[in-house]
Order: sequence, then C-alpha cells, then structure tokens
Amino acid sequence: MNQLLSDRILNMATSATLAMAAKTRELKGEGKDIIGLSLGEPDFNTPDFIKDAAKQAIDENYNSYTPVDGYGELKKAIITKFKRDNKLSYKPSQIVVSTGAKQCLANVALVLLNKGDEVILPCPYWVSYADIVKLSEGTPVEVKTSIEKDFKMTPAQLEAAITSNTKMIWFSSPCNPSGSVYSEQELRALADVLQKHPKIYVVSDEIYEHINYGSGHASMAQFEDMYDRTITVNGVSKAFAMTGWRIGYLGAPEAIARACNKMQGQITSGANCIAQRAVITALEAPPSKVQYMIGEFKARRDLMLNLLSEIDGFSYNVPQGAFYVFPDVSSLFGKTFNGVKINNATDFSLFLLEDALVATVTGDAFGNPNCIRISYAASQKQIIEAVERIKKSLS
Repeated sequence: MNQLLSDRILNMATSATLAMAAKTRELKGEGKDIIGLSLGEPDFNTPDFIKDAAKQAIDENYNSYTPVDGYGELKKAIITKFKRDNKLSYKPSQIVVSTGAKQCLANVALVLLNKGDEVILPCPYWVSYADIVKLSEGTPVEVKTSIEKDFKMTPAQLEAAITSNTKMIWFSSPCNPSGSVYSEQELRALADVLQKHPKIYVVSDEIYEHINYGSGHASMAQFEDMYDRTITVNGVSKAFAMTGWRIGYLGAPEAIARACNKMQGQITSGANCIAQRAVITALEAPPSKVQYMIGEFKARRDLMLNLLSEIDGFSYNVPQGAFYVFPDVSSLFGKTFNGVKINNATDFSLFLLEDALVATVTGDAFGNPNCIRISYAASQKQIIEAVERIKKSLS
C-alpha cells in the first residue's frame, strides 16, 4: 500500500492530539471509563445568542456558496474586533476567513514558503506547526525553552536561531501547550531583534487571546515597525466554544491575504455559510459575553495546579492563559510502574491512559519530549477524579 501513497503523506506525522482522542474513543467504546484531558476543546455549549444567529441564517436561506475570503459583513466584524481588542487596523482586502485557524496557518505556509526556507518554532509549539511547515517544503527550526523562563523564547535565542534561510517565526500567545503569555515588553524585545532582519515574517497565533487570566494580551502587529511583517491568526473555536463550527480568520499584508485567498480558492473555497453568519454575531458582541467561561477556566487551572502539587515528579510553570498545564515529568523516566518501564513522555502518557484511564498528550508532539500536556477544559469533578487516578497509579 505504501507504494501507492505519496512521500508527502508518508512523511507526515499524525496529529498526536487527534490520535489520542481516537484512542480514547476506542477505549470508551470498549466500555472503559476514560477521562479525556487530551483535546483542546471547551466543554461548554456554544452561547445561545450565537446559536440563535445561526438559526436565523437558516431561516433566511443562507445556503449558497460563500465568497472565498468570507462574507463582507463578517470581514467588517473582524475588522471591528481587531480594532477594539488589539488596536490593529485592517482593510477588507487584508482579511481572509477560512475553515478554522488551522487552514489559515496552512494557507500562509503554502503561499510564503519555498523549499529550504526555515521557520523558527519556539518549543513547545502547537502540534501541527512543524508538519504544516514540512508539507510546504519548509524546514522547522526548533528553539528550546525552559520552565524557568516560562517556556518563552528570549531575544538572544531568537538571534542565535536566525540564518540566511530564515523566512518566518511562528508562535502562539497564549501558548498551546504551555499556557505562557508574552507580554508587550517581551514581544517588543523580540521585535527589536527582527528589526535587524527585515525579510523575516511573523505568524502570531492568537486563538486563545481571550482565555487570559489577567496578564493582558499583546499582538506583535501592534508595533508599527512589525505591522507589515506580521500575519495575525485568530478564530472562534476556543473563547466562544465553537470548535465544530470551523471558522478562523487572519489579518495580513494585502499581498499575502490575496495569495491566501487564491490558495484557498483552489482547495476549499469559502467557509460554511451558516457558521459565518453566526460568527458575525459572536465577534460583534463584547468579550464580556463569554467572561463566564474564562472565569471557570481560571478556577479549573487553580484546582489543577493545586492537585498536581501533591504529586512527586511533576514540575510546571503557572499558565497565564489557554487551558493547559505542561508539566515536566522527566524525573519519572526510567522508573517502572506495574511492570511498565517509562522511558519517555510518550510511554508515560500511554501508561496514564492504560493504567489510570486518563488521556493526556505526549510532549514529543509539541517539541518537548520531557513533558506531557494536560487539558483542564473539563469539569472540576472530572479534574479531581483524573488527578486522583494519576496519584493512585503512581503510588
């Protein structure tokens, strides 16, 4: 069978988060009581005011192909959101709406990267970054960060990673998987390095923007000297609990936005019509409309950290955003639990799934083989039970 398949697909890794989700569903199908802390998916329902907008769109017979780059009314709402929340000014020709933020990222990679172009990825990074870069014939360049530095790349590390082949840097803030949030001052320091290298572009993934626990959100494009070199990617999956609606969007220099529109026109065309109409309502609403979810995520974060502090062998930073903890578990490597030797984070994650019946994700997938990602986008009851199971397995 492999002889029939392209090198492209054979060399591509399977998404670790989706693979763990599939394994979880398989075990649940066998009757096992798995607590899923692997997927980055809010457990809230989409707010009613957004669902009502979707119902209205159905009644108003929105059922035709949409413009490739999104409805004009949605682009207007995105422009207003960027101005209100991020102090960014975009024209409609700089906005592209896609089937999720992941497609935005793929579009950017496909229109900007040539064979051998390097993309700097501060580790840990979201699982799909590296393979999207590779699919576009680019070369991922990993920059290792540490818990002591809150998993953030320093200006010195950025400078050291830049070569004559560097084309882009990709990062998320708040970060998936570490929950780290770059401050305005930290972004400015990175931007100062990039001023010496004017041909490098930045992809700023801000999908977790509103899931922020008080540190405040800053965008790389807010700096005048970085605006024309930054592609800002966002969407509604996380903050609005709309993962299955599949709407993401980007703001970019006009030439890049046009190129993304052209690429998308040959692959998927425009995003879902009903979802787009609903997202207009979501983005026009003030962020305070979803603050109840953010408050609950913060309570769950505090609960998770408090419980994990009782387990020997877990070291972690205090995440300031998103809904993940990314503990270093390397002190447990080499140990044997119930006859199973733990050699790495992948072994440990599988052990937790099979022995504790708790699904997490190996840090290997995020560029850090010493850690695992634990999502706290689950009820407090599930979090308490999950950590209790982990403690029992490790005891």
